[in-house]
Amino acid sequence: MSILIYTESEEGKLKKTAFEVASYAKDLARQTGSTVTAVSINAGDTAPLGNYGVDKVLRVNDDRLAAFNARAYADIIQQAARQEAAKIVIIGSTANDKYLAPLLAAQLEAGYAPNVVALPESTDPFRVKRTAFSNKAFNITEISTDIKLVGLAKNSFGLKEQQGNAAEEDFSPSLNDADFSITTESVDKTAGKVTIADAEIVVSGGRGLKGPENWGMIEDLAGVLGAATACSKPVSDMGWRPHGEHVGQTGKPVAANLYVAVGISGAIQHLAGINASKVKVVINNDPEAPFFKAADYGVVGDAFEVVPALTEKLKEFKSQNS
Repeated sequence: MSILIYTESEEGKLKKTAFEVASYAKDLARQTGSTVTAVSINAGDTAPLGNYGVDKVLRVNDDRLAAFNARAYADIIQQAARQEAAKIVIIGSTANDKYLAPLLAAQLEAGYAPNVVALPESTDPFRVKRTAFSNKAFNITEISTDIKLVGLAKNSFGLKEQQGNAAEEDFSPSLNDADFSITTESVDKTAGKVTIADAEIVVSGGRGLKGPENWGMIEDLAGVLGAATACSKPVSDMGWRPHGEHVGQTGKPVAANLYVAVGISGAIQHLAGINASKVKVVINNDPEAPFFKAADYGVVGDAFEVVPALTEKLKEFKSQNS
């Protein structure tokens, strides 16, 4: 029996989530006495997967799959799962994975548990811990179907590197015209910046910045930390920042290792979208701001004084420890 994983890539390069899914699958394989097989689609160099526990990589190369296509990708993964007699299929929790999951679950007749944060507490019956209620609680989900589909929550398991080699073989699934009934005409991307989806650190600004002309201090702090920049919904609604940077329940969810909120009061919709972040730091001049109740660390002060001072201290620290 094999555990099958989908290793997401972009522009021919494996994403961090691919290695986290591989790390999780390897530990699960040890529990179940299984091997780990990965499906890669136009991923370029897949050799590094061997260093995260993958035993075999099924490589799919097809120019028609240059842009993500949920229907075609689901068809490929289900064919790989059947070829490998996989009883457990693991994917991530990126936006693409969430489009992919219901289609894949239906094709495999598999029970699906999204937002999983730990290895199964039991494999017979198969029970996994996952987040619920916008990351405010956990529940234990039991999957009783023959094939199990697991969606691993971002930054929940970490990367576990080890020495290894993965055998590679070409995989040529059968795809038909129906798989390509939806096509991508263009993709707009932010160049030269860390994206919210991949960032381990996010620096986010709100209305407390008073205007788009003050956004430079958010970018300066993010630059020192190697972080992505983000914003609250009112900021994007007013056109200060692009909607692609809006995080929260109605924007992009964030599960960063560190989330720094500057001048954001902490509306419930915003908190729901960033609650999965491990450490939350809040900088606000209002000591009664709701965000402080959810924060791990809080600074009550004027952001226009605190943020530049913090940025300079971080620069000094980095120069002394580089």
